[in-house]
Amino acid sequence: MYALVNATLESPDGPLAGHALVVEGERIAALLPERELPGSLRRIDLGGGTLAPGFIDLQVNGGGGVLLNDDPSPEAFARVAAAHRRSGTTALLPTLISDRPPVRAAAVAALDAARAMGHPSILGLHLEGPHLFPGRRGVHPAEVLVPPTEADFALVERAARSGRVLVTVAPEIVGPDGIRRFRAAGAIVALGHSDSSHADACAAFEAGASGVTHLYNAMSQLGSREPGLVGAALDHDDVWCGLIADGHHVHWASVRLAWRVKRHRLVLVTDAMPPVGAEAPGDYLLGGERIRVEGGRCVTAEGRLAGSALDMASAVRNMVRHVGVPLSEALALAAAAPADALGLGHRIGRLRPGLRADLVHLDGTLEVRRTWVAGRADPPL
Repeated sequence: MYALVNATLESPDGPLAGHALVVEGERIAALLPERELPGSLRRIDLGGGTLAPGFIDLQVNGGGGVLLNDDPSPEAFARVAAAHRRSGTTALLPTLISDRPPVRAAAVAALDAARAMGHPSILGLHLEGPHLFPGRRGVHPAEVLVPPTEADFALVERAARSGRVLVTVAPEIVGPDGIRRFRAAGAIVALGHSDSSHADACAAFEAGASGVTHLYNAMSQLGSREPGLVGAALDHDDVWCGLIADGHHVHWASVRLAWRVKRHRLVLVTDAMPPVGAEAPGDYLLGGERIRVEGGRCVTAEGRLAGSALDMASAVRNMVRHVGVPLSEALALAAAAPADALGLGHRIGRLRPGLRADLVHLDGTLEVRRTWVAGRADPPL
């Protein structure tokens, strides 16, 4: 047991100055005034700054030089998690973009192995496709986009035994019945890469879809007479919306609008690719196509965005500096909101006694100084 002192605590009730966070084993034991700490308890002076819940990323395609589609293995999952931990992400969903059945099956097997090996940062798996609308595919290979089959539902059911499974689907491809089947298999369903009408999107939410993958990007837009998927998502108070806050995927004014409308249902995601956390970020291959990194953007030869070079700490800073979101709310969009989207708000995502001690210490410029996963610090104390 030890106490972290001399930092502002981002508690669910607001920032707490002059308070300590006590860690016992893997859990948060208490938040209490520093003057009430027992004299015998080990104290660790953080030297100021902010102690917040560790960030949770629902869309991580790669990092540390690894693309998960190329290496769907437990070792790759762990390497990607380690790369993102340096920027404050203490829990994530490894994300597989649309691919062939053997690759998807390998990713599910990797999830089984990673969880069995005790990697607390690996919460589950995000299968982004292949049940997407070809006209909104982005960089997803057109040749692998298909409607779901019985084998797909069975694969998701298997994955759901090991952790949280998020599937991104286009409602015009899977239909309400398909969404209900995925939900029955244990998946959390998000809509994305879709040209659906507002009516189809609303029917999908009614059928059990609870979120939207990277709001605004690769989906039907808000119009005056046809609100599209964007309009349906913004109009449903209980639907969470992932958002890539890098200044390239979405205009800051659109980000600000989404924040004002969704507030606590907005979820920061990175859609990160191999350059994030890599020692020497550079070009990489995606489905045989070379992706170059320039000006903080990952783009194809034609200039199409292909994921991002964003990390979660940068997303938080961007929300504060470019959108005007108060720091406490920006931190919640990176921790509490994604935890709630996964149905894990009772376990992670907040500084609350009894929850897992997943933490991030930020200095005055919001740079990451240290993280904790299940009470274990990196760098070690």
